[in-house]
Amino acid sequence: MRILSILSSALGDEDGLSLEVFPDFQLSALKNLIAEETHGRIPADQQFLYRAGHLLSDDNQTLEALGLEDNDILELHTRQSLQQLRQAQRGAAAGPGSRQPGGGLGAGQQGGGAGGAGGAGGAGAGGGAGNFMTDSEVIRLRVLGNQAMMGQLREQQPELADAVNDPQRFSQIYQMLDQRRRDAEMEKDREIARLNDDPFNIESQRRIEELIREEAVRENLQNALEYNPESFGRVTMLYIPVEVNGHPIKAFVDSGAQATIMSPKCAEDCGIMRLIDHRFAGIAKGVGTAKILGRVHSAQIKIGDLFLACSFTVMEGKDVDLLLGLDMLKRHQASINLKDNVLEFGDTKVTFLPESECPTSFDAPGQEQEPVVEGPAGSLVGGQSGAMIRPPAVNPNFQGPGQTLGDSSSSADPASATTPQPQTLLSPTTIPPSGATSNPPPLPSGRQTQHPPEKVAQLTSLGFSEAEAVQALNTANGDVELAASLMFG
Repeated sequence: MRILSILSSALGDEDGLSLEVFPDFQLSALKNLIAEETHGRIPADQQFLYRAGHLLSDDNQTLEALGLEDNDILELHTRQSLQQLRQAQRGAAAGPGSRQPGGGLGAGQQGGGAGGAGGAGGAGAGGGAGNFMTDSEVIRLRVLGNQAMMGQLREQQPELADAVNDPQRFSQIYQMLDQRRRDAEMEKDREIARLNDDPFNIESQRRIEELIREEAVRENLQNALEYNPESFGRVTMLYIPVEVNGHPIKAFVDSGAQATIMSPKCAEDCGIMRLIDHRFAGIAKGVGTAKILGRVHSAQIKIGDLFLACSFTVMEGKDVDLLLGLDMLKRHQASINLKDNVLEFGDTKVTFLPESECPTSFDAPGQEQEPVVEGPAGSLVGGQSGAMIRPPAVNPNFQGPGQTLGDSSSSADPASATTPQPQTLLSPTTIPPSGATSNPPPLPSGRQTQHPPEKVAQLTSLGFSEAEAVQALNTANGDVELAASLMFG
């Protein structure tokens, strides 16, 4: 036998209500007992019992399971009592003659039926029809008893969360936010009315069309939040543990990348920096640009129990140690099995790393302190996001797309014509055949122009004569990149 004290302004008794109950009583039975003791003035479906600010919501649980003990004090709220409390607080704060909080107009003014009693706040004269969840006091009590709701409220409305322990302050802020929302809706309705007053005005029709579109976007967002909330979650990138020359690495699996890429730091840690062929240097283009230092033609990589041969393109500008591209995946017939969350190489299966073990290089693409990498023509590229921070200078006389050539470490003299050409796109698997020459095609004659010596030197360093460089610059109107692409055919 346990004695519970029920306190509520709806009871009309300063001493409240004391009940003798059994521990195996269900919460629904307690509510029915309260309804009988109050002679039906407080129906069971209108009762909301709180213990230490926490709503007791499961009617099928026993009092013992809910943690109720002898001489516990429960707080009883009803929809009507909470709405009356809210009206009293608003009346004291707003004073007579002010706008009613339900979203309509005051007494003696037009619109009392649609707005005053049934407004957005649900706290008009017909308050019994309002939803108690919109009441500030009910929300405050539920937030106090739910840490998840408290965290969400602190993120979205920190001022409201700070006032959760002060009922009066909480109600004032809640009313202010609710009033602000209703004012915005009323202003929108007034704007639509003004636009409808002039239906033949083209600008008005365009504005109405834009408002309809915005409403459709909001509705689409609301539907997505309600029916497809998983679409707003963060997707974990695919990483697997590998070893290159005995050095453990968390490799990023990217079937959308053309080649397997390694950062310079990772190449140094793996001891393969000395194997880089700088003749394959260049500029990689895609979402931004990055400098290619060269290519390691063959190195051993361990994936699971397999030891595989792999080539690596060593590239700056990407904050990822190792990226397994499509060349590696297709060569060894890998299969990305998202159902089982594994990467399959025949009978060998390698489980993708969980989110807690994945690097965070892709989680914050807009960091203010992001390192930058210098690109061609004075451009700047984000070292972590790959975003173009400053675009390259473009020659206004050139209307077509050109290829950007990178620096080559080879300093061949003009007579040398067997040097492989540097890469212009991310295609490190393309190896020029031995003995291939790079004789430029005949260039159309153009007027002789004086060009800066550094432009001529940049082209002659690629293995062409000075006369050929000047002729190409004349044809390209001084554009070094276009001239180089013409010379390479």
